[in-house]
Amino acid sequence: MIASMLKLNRADCKALRITDAYSIHRVIYDLFSGAARDFLFADKGGDGNARLILILSERAPNVPVHGEITLPKGVPDSFLEHARYGFEITLNPTKRDKHSGKLVAIRGSENLHQWLLQKAPSLGFEIDADSLEVRCAGVQTFRRDDGTVVTHNTATFVGKLSVTDRSKFQLSFQKGIGRAKAFGFGLLQIVPLDRH
Repeated sequence: MIASMLKLNRADCKALRITDAYSIHRVIYDLFSGAARDFLFADKGGDGNARLILILSERAPNVPVHGEITLPKGVPDSFLEHARYGFEITLNPTKRDKHSGKLVAIRGSENLHQWLLQKAPSLGFEIDADSLEVRCAGVQTFRRDDGTVVTHNTATFVGKLSVTDRSKFQLSFQKGIGRAKAFGFGLLQIVPLDRH
């Protein structure tokens, strides 16, 4: 896996017509040739002068026409061998209604906490419930080029996790978590908390 960061200044954002999540989606997809999505990204926003987008991919991104790719480096296998990590992740919290089959948004701080705590074991880790915070819960809405309006439920989670199943955890890191990964959801951003 390759970790990199796309840095866009104000002029880059204007030239790329960045206005919403769909325009970020378009910019990131343009960095990778081919139809397969073998990358994840997280828009970290900016201060009006620069915007930063983290990228995790199976191949190096193309050199952009606008903006600058920094920190393109391989993620060493040892990075995923720690027992505990601090984490941040933006997810599209939803569940499928058993009767209608439709996706239903998970809302409310307590419901979001419980949803992620219950989901974590299947992803190869458990979360320290006392450390878990929900930030920036809301919705992401944008209009596609064809005029279709798309709305995603969104919540950013921050906390500490302990690895319980190494192979599932590594897969969660490499492939992302949850739905709407094409629009910047699911990149598990981690920092080791123990010495390996």
